[in-house]
Parts: sequence; C-alpha cells; structure tokens
Amino acid sequence: MDNIKVSVIVPVYNNSQYIGNTIDSIINQDFDSFEIIVIDDGSTDDSLRIVNEKLAAADVPSKVIHQENQGVSAARNKGIEVSSGEYLVFVDGDDYVMANHLSELYNGKTDFSLVQMAKKEGENLSSPHVYSHNIIQAKEFIEKELKMEIPFNFVQLMYKSDIIKDNSIEFPLEFIYGEDTYFALKALSHGDEIAISNEVTYHYIQHPESAIRTSELKRFDIVKAFENLSDFYKKKGLDDLSNLIITSRIPKAIFGNMNYFFYNGYDFDEVISKMKELDLLEKLSKYEGDGKFKLKIKLFLLNPRIYYIVWRKFKNSID
Repeated sequence: MDNIKVSVIVPVYNNSQYIGNTIDSIINQDFDSFEIIVIDDGSTDDSLRIVNEKLAAADVPSKVIHQENQGVSAARNKGIEVSSGEYLVFVDGDDYVMANHLSELYNGKTDFSLVQMAKKEGENLSSPHVYSHNIIQAKEFIEKELKMEIPFNFVQLMYKSDIIKDNSIEFPLEFIYGEDTYFALKALSHGDEIAISNEVTYHYIQHPESAIRTSELKRFDIVKAFENLSDFYKKKGLDDLSNLIITSRIPKAIFGNMNYFFYNGYDFDEVISKMKELDLLEKLSKYEGDGKFKLKIKLFLLNPRIYYIVWRKFKNSID
C-alpha cells in the first residue's frame, strides 16, 4: 500500500444495479498506483457481495468497509479517514468513469485538478463545459461557481489529500443536499491552482431513482450549506466570497429549486409555506446582479401567487 498516488473513494448504498459497472470502470484505469476504497453504508441488497467479488478478482489495492447506514457524507468521510493516497477522487456508486479518468486528473503538482462530466440519461449525453485555459486559480474558480457561470459537480475534482486532512475538511452531516458542493468549495479555498482538462471522463447517470431521492423539499437544504460556507469564508477573511454567497449564490439556489418544484408539480402553497418557514423570501430579496434575474425576483416577491399563475400560463416566465 506504499506510494499510493490516488485513493478512489466510492460510497455505496443499495446500488446493486449499477455498482458492478462502477467498480469495473475504476479497476480498468490506464493508471498505476491507485487504491479503491468502498464504503458500504448499510446496503440491504447485493451491493456488498458484488463489490467483494469484483475486487477479489482485480489486481488493484482495495479496502472495503461495511458500516451501519449513516448517510453518504459519513461514508465519504470514512473513506477519507482510511485513505492512503497522495490525492483523493470520489466516484458515486451508480456512476462510471472512463479508462483515462485518473491519468487525466493526476499531475502530481497542482493542489487540484478537474475533468469534465457528462450527464447520461438513457442514450443521451449532455454537452460538457469547455475551458479556454488549462490552469485556473482556485479563488477564481470559486467565484465562477458562486456566480453560477460554470456547471460544476464535486466529483470532477481530484483533491490533494494533505489539504483535506490537515485542515480537517469533511462532508457535513447536518444537511443532505449541497453537502458535496460545500465540501469542494471549502477545500478549494485552502489551495492555489486547479489543472483543467476538457476531457469528459466522468459519466453521471440520471435514472428514476435519482429523481426520487432529490425531489423532496429537502433540496432547500442547500441554502443552509451555503450559509455555513459564507460564515467559513468570513472567518477566513474572504469577505468578498462570503458576500457573493449571500447576494448571488443563495438567491439563485432558492429560485432554481423553487422552479424545480413547480416544474415537477409540487403544490404552490406547500412550496411557499416551506420557503416562509425557512425565511427564504427574505434571503431571495438580497440578490444583487443582472437586471433580468433581479426583475424576476422582484416580480415574484411582489405577489408570488400571481407570478405563479402567470408562469403556469406561459411556462417560460421562470428559467
């Protein structure tokens, strides 16, 4: 287990339909010196058996840990704890990576590196974001994410292990939505450069179970995640980033998730009641940015029900 360059951490919970393909895709990397760490978070299906069979037949260092169900954040944190690699990579148990995923990510120099991700639904693949440069400063990247100028998922990154462990960075257990973005943006604030590859090497699989898991009003948890991150940035002296969260990222997250609920047939009164309970209308009003989006927020706050009725009629009033 000495001189492991990369630890690939895979949380698993009842992923028997997908986990075999996930593990195969990691085993078949065109990269040397990596380990696979699987944290089975109390699966009740055949996931653990499939993982053990796949890894037993593979010539790749591996660790398999079975724990009682505690949630994906606890599973990822356990993976970090037992990892040996110089760098950390995360792959979810229902996704898969291309054979060059680790070789595209690893350079042994920068604090972070990033590849592109495609969302796959059936046979359809989304188009990736294309960068015009191969190095970006971590703070500039954070700013772009907070302004929602770039699509981003934490699994696109390779993280230097020392940054994560020396700064005790963990996935938070207190909220179940936005915990991964919180982790990534907190980690990035401790580093300098991100190496960029425009290769699409991570495939995020969208399937009915994914929609079910993320369709509850718990999606508004992301607001708490960003508020915690804002407090962290302020304590770190990054007041500009802290303010950007309050005046841009949180309002956009609120409006975007509200939009999601309306598109998916949630009851208007139920959504608005939840927003009032969480004081989201007040937080939405703090938006400072482009005029078009600001006007939408202003019209919505003026009379949410009338805005919703207009949206229902035209369907394009919220985007």
